[in-house]
Amino acid sequence: MQRQARTRASVLLAIMAAGVFTIFAFGQPSTTAALQSNFVGGEPSRPDSSDMRALRLRFEAGVRSNWHAHAGWQILAAEEGRGRTQERGGEIIELVPGGRPVFAPAGVVHWHGASPDEHVVQLTVLGGGDGGPTSWFGPVSEEEYRGR
Repeated sequence: MQRQARTRASVLLAIMAAGVFTIFAFGQPSTTAALQSNFVGGEPSRPDSSDMRALRLRFEAGVRSNWHAHAGWQILAAEEGRGRTQERGGEIIELVPGGRPVFAPAGVVHWHGASPDEHVVQLTVLGGGDGGPTSWFGPVSEEEYRGR
């Protein structure tokens, strides 16, 4: 009986010694090590973005949308190639990779697509509008498309 008690005590002591060794060998995080943050002055919050979606559209050279307006806002940018966009009555804006994205507010009639001689991969982010429908209008004429 005493022999069993000594064996159990030895096993328990060996387990405890292994635990202590592990803590010293592999260490616990130092209390002096500061937590690293990727932000200065606090962490940003993440507001709800369930009303947003993003997509890529590839327009071949000369392809463009009809005039239309979205229930929410839209951001357009070119990832590849060369594109165009225009608000009704405004100037044609060229979309190029690394260029400035274009913001189309809700309800503003516009079109977008590729340039006449080059395709575009367009990045589109849509938001707001409570998922309301896009209002479609007539085609963009060749004269409007070419800025004449």
